[in-house]
Amino acid sequence: MTAQASAVIVTKGLTRRFGALTAVDSLDLVIEQGEVLGFLGHNGAGKTTTVRLLNGVLTASAGQARVLGLDPASDGVALRRRTGVLTETPSLDERLTAREQLAIYADLYDVPRSQVSARVDELLEAFQLADRGDDRVSGYSKGMRQRLALARSFLHKPELLFLDEPTSGLDPVSTRQVHTLIREQSRSGDHTVFLCTHNLEEAQRLCHRVAVLEHGRLVAIGAPAELGRNLWQGVRLEVETSPACVELASSVIHAFPAARDVTLAEDRPILTLALADREQIPQLVERLAAAGAPLYRLDPQEPTLEDVYFALHGEQEATR
Repeated sequence: MTAQASAVIVTKGLTRRFGALTAVDSLDLVIEQGEVLGFLGHNGAGKTTTVRLLNGVLTASAGQARVLGLDPASDGVALRRRTGVLTETPSLDERLTAREQLAIYADLYDVPRSQVSARVDELLEAFQLADRGDDRVSGYSKGMRQRLALARSFLHKPELLFLDEPTSGLDPVSTRQVHTLIREQSRSGDHTVFLCTHNLEEAQRLCHRVAVLEHGRLVAIGAPAELGRNLWQGVRLEVETSPACVELASSVIHAFPAARDVTLAEDRPILTLALADREQIPQLVERLAAAGAPLYRLDPQEPTLEDVYFALHGEQEATR
């Protein structure tokens, strides 16, 4: 298999079977340098198996892969020195301090000894662990453990990061910091991020493209907006009216034949609904005006990655 010059990951027909179960099924994938790719799928879709195949931890049953120009099956040790991996349930030695753990892994990843102390300090500071860096991990909260595991994956400045649910267990401030780090890793174009996540909002915010896996098969790949245009033909609207007329506006919208999924906000005079296409919006506005319902705001919204994901999921279930 000939890898593309700018591609960091190239797979062709990559397959992994466990007995009768096909966990990854003929995966064709090309990921460019500097890209943040979201890898989405339900539990058991094959995401973790794919990460293990791409790091040479598992061997393929069929097909090929090249990662950073290397064959994971035969060059796994060399490859893993150039990648960083955060697993969904990272293992940490609770008997050691955060500083000791990072120092040990720095040695495993061949970080020059003259740079270890400064690099460890840098990461402890970046992940808000500096004041607890000399405490044993046994006393850490779940969020602190997650931040330490993340720091460990960044330790050797890898060219390619595999992050599996990186913000799991983190508070909003820590989540924002992780998002910033991910953006910084890809911004220069020297680093690539392979992001496995169930958080569709997170994927939409961070990823250049997303790949959707369903029962081991790749069912869609593209930029979130592109997938939305291709798979979600309708339009979602937010309609804001006056508090005094919200019941009137609601009755008009419910009576509009094309309206579906109509909901009313609990604490604001805002209704959301879906229409089959944008051409129906003027007709709805005319009906609201004719009924005397004031229209303060009308906000057509682009389809979200959640819309795309569940549209794909529905399509796949219908064909099974």
